[in-house]
Amino acid sequence: MDLRKMRIYDTEHTHSSEERDEYEKDYARLIQSPAFRRLQGKSQVFGAGSGDYYRTRLTHSLEVSQIAREVARRMQKEYPFLAAREHPGLMLDPAVVECAALAHDLGHPPFGHKGEEVLDRLLAEEHGLAYEGNAQNFRILMFLEKRAGSGSGLDLSAAVLLGINKYPYSLEEEGRLKGVYAMEWEAINYLREAWAMPKGCATLEAQLMDLCDDIAYSTHDIEDGIRAGKILMNPTFFADNRLLENLIQEILDDEGNGAVGWDQVDMHAMVKQVLADYLTQWEMIYSECKYESSRTRREMKARWVSMFAQKVGIIDDPAKGWKRVTFVRDGQEDLHLLRTMEILKKLAWVTLIKDFRVQRLQKRSEIMLQRLWGSFKVYETGRMIIPPDWTQSYEQHKHKWSWPRMVADYISGMTDAYAEKVYAELFASKSGSIYEMD
Repeated sequence: MDLRKMRIYDTEHTHSSEERDEYEKDYARLIQSPAFRRLQGKSQVFGAGSGDYYRTRLTHSLEVSQIAREVARRMQKEYPFLAAREHPGLMLDPAVVECAALAHDLGHPPFGHKGEEVLDRLLAEEHGLAYEGNAQNFRILMFLEKRAGSGSGLDLSAAVLLGINKYPYSLEEEGRLKGVYAMEWEAINYLREAWAMPKGCATLEAQLMDLCDDIAYSTHDIEDGIRAGKILMNPTFFADNRLLENLIQEILDDEGNGAVGWDQVDMHAMVKQVLADYLTQWEMIYSECKYESSRTRREMKARWVSMFAQKVGIIDDPAKGWKRVTFVRDGQEDLHLLRTMEILKKLAWVTLIKDFRVQRLQKRSEIMLQRLWGSFKVYETGRMIIPPDWTQSYEQHKHKWSWPRMVADYISGMTDAYAEKVYAELFASKSGSIYEMD
């Protein structure tokens, strides 16, 4: 048996053509799933529906998959050990990485990170449960989604499931903030043990997907910010001490930044230099593009994506006895480039997410989600206003699926627009029709 192509439930490939490769089946199952289609209505940075130009979770996922696929193809040629197939977790198949990237954001609720924060707080305060977007991916893929002949999600191959699993831990472990819910972790851990994966180590494919997600975030979101006028490409904006201080504070507050060696550099000086260099590059490309801002935005984005993608490599990780996908220069991890990417990510964060108008919209979305939760959370009354297929599924699986978890599943699956529609039906003076199909 090919351990990478094994499926937990679909052992006989029920209703599945034998003419296609296993990863082609995974790709088809993903892009034809309702969960994937709903990404078009979920916010990336700007609210879905804010404009035709700005990215949604769907377009972001497609862009991550394209970057990851191309990087995997290049690395296959550059690293001979990959061809040896010495371990199922030490391989880079472009088709697997592409599928993992397409699925990596399925678990995000409506209204971006604010939605995740609100659901996690409500579940924790009232029931001692957690809500985490990466864990919700596996709820969707392994339980909530349906396909013909299966009652257990999309039945994806082991390689793709573990390629999505960038946090290979159970959320039941003490102190874990990211990981997999206990119900799905049992199956994920079964696959990891079958592969003999080292504890706490992600496959190369999961690591590559995660890094390409950061590449997309640090380049594409800035492009959207420039287009929206939130990032002003002039010296006054980039020299503003408030911008510099906010960037530095975000870096300091991010507990995940310890591994990129900020203690080795003058953080203030590096942030200032990266911003200055970014503006200088913009001005040079702006001139090359005949002072057309739209062409300049696209060219800037393309050059940064290309530069980051070309620097992705694989090094040994002696601390874990495994290998790590990261930026590489002269055979060593390129900490300078990792820090540069982190500065660009924080530039997008402080200028877009922290913008007071965006914060107002997030406060509005927080209020809506809290009131939706309050409407559904009591079983006796909530079951009367939740679609029948959800309540039927709950009755069938309630021995392993609590009502609060089901309510979180239902709300988190909503698009931004659908959440607003349901909210209006419940709380607006007049909205909706009994003849609308949910």
